[in-house]
Amino acid sequence: MKNFVSPVYNVLAVPVEKVKANDYNPNKVAPPEMKLLELSIWEDGFTQPVVCYYDKDADEYIVVDGFHRYTVLKTSERIFAREKGKLPVVVIDKELGERIASTIRHNRARGSHNVDLMSNIVAELLELGKSDAWICRNIGMSADELLRLKQVTGLAALFKDDEFSKSWVVE
Repeated sequence: MKNFVSPVYNVLAVPVEKVKANDYNPNKVAPPEMKLLELSIWEDGFTQPVVCYYDKDADEYIVVDGFHRYTVLKTSERIFAREKGKLPVVVIDKELGERIASTIRHNRARGSHNVDLMSNIVAELLELGKSDAWICRNIGMSADELLRLKQVTGLAALFKDDEFSKSWVVE
């Protein structure tokens, strides 16, 4: 990527009312950690921008990574006031499947995921036409892990493109 510039070099101060959560993030933070995040942002400020996709048609920013920082700004009166209702945002311009993969990569690098929500994400990526190999490569899954998540959903549609060996033949 010859002329690539990392998004972090272009941080925007976006009014929080123009920012919306995505509907696919499987990452959850327990209340004690949310309180710690609020304290961290209060004491240190925002040290990382929220990664978003800008939807030109809706004129809004969709969170790709940083949902909990976004939530803290919306729910902490003192931080909202200090930051004047603005959230530090960087923008990535990727289609939905790529944004989902980006969210998962960011989250997996930090911690754990809810299995049911990850299964739903696998189903959504498959419905978007992403191959098993693409999913494994782009969200850091082994083939076995992907298979287990497909099995959790119990949806035959997730296996429609898989080839199966014949264990026995009826004569």
